[in-house]
Amino acid sequence: MINRRAALMLLLGSVATPRMAFAATPREITWDDLLPPGLPYSEIIGEGEMDEANDTWNPIYDANGVKLNEDLNGAYIKMPGFIIPFDVSKNGVTDFMLVPYVGACIHTPPPPPNQLVMVNSARPWPDDKLWDPVWVTGTMSTQLQSTTLGQTGYSIKADEMEVYVW
Repeated sequence: MINRRAALMLLLGSVATPRMAFAATPREITWDDLLPPGLPYSEIIGEGEMDEANDTWNPIYDANGVKLNEDLNGAYIKMPGFIIPFDVSKNGVTDFMLVPYVGACIHTPPPPPNQLVMVNSARPWPDDKLWDPVWVTGTMSTQLQSTTLGQTGYSIKADEMEVYVW
């Protein structure tokens, strides 16, 4: 026969376990999910202007380029992307911009702010894997921030990172 203490522990375990398992499951999102509902991707690209002296194109984004999906504020998510590091140490990189395609912000004009994500990870990502696509899992925040590489609309406090396999 089960005593009261054992019954209580069994009951608490059966109630707490499903909640913990549910809370630890991230919502998998794509870059399209960063756009507010009803805003098509085709409406966030600006025309821009050519800087002939420096042979660069500087995009000019209208108000749609800074519109954020506020449903993602505080969400526990998992999303793929590519790393543009801010600082690389001998252990790797912990602060970087997550971008939708290789070379964004470096070899081409930056995407609009609602397509750029600042990431801070407690564990460094190895510097020999900087060109690999990654999955980033963590809590997302919506907030416009300026960096040397471009304005971002989102940030993630990363709990986990892994190589993205196609």
